[in-house]
Amino acid sequence: MAKSLIKLNVNGEVCEVSVDPHKTLLEVLRNDLGLTGAKYGCGSGECGACTVLVDGEPVLSCLTLAVAVDGRNILTIEGLGKGGKLHPLQEEFVRRGAIQCGYCTPGFVLVAKALLEENPNPTREVIREYVKGNLCRCTGYTKIIDAISAAAERMRKG
Repeated sequence: MAKSLIKLNVNGEVCEVSVDPHKTLLEVLRNDLGLTGAKYGCGSGECGACTVLVDGEPVLSCLTLAVAVDGRNILTIEGLGKGGKLHPLQEEFVRRGAIQCGYCTPGFVLVAKALLEENPNPTREVIREYVKGNLCRCTGYTKIIDAISAAAERMRKG
């Protein structure tokens, strides 16, 4: 099969990549662009470890063909902070102990960013519902919900 040349705007930088038609966005991010924040967890869209934002929407990059996002804006965990400073979500995940092994953290943080862009004042129940597609085997979720809730409050206050 012939490769396709695609353009992706990844974390604000335009990248051209030659890809096989069956290559996933996760493979392109990790193997071609060296962005390893999105993790390969299950490969079947069940765990959320590979979540990135495509045009602001959470997407499971292990299930998304790279050619399907040609010309789109991709945000990975590497692009979330600005100027060497962590995003409030990242800070609160650290502050509240919502990170243990850290494997699921990038996916949770990016899903939470999408939620807070859509709803800057979510209830704990809304947060719980929004992140239900992301699995964590370490934290028990309470600290993750706490971190997202605290970040929402900080971001509302500016």
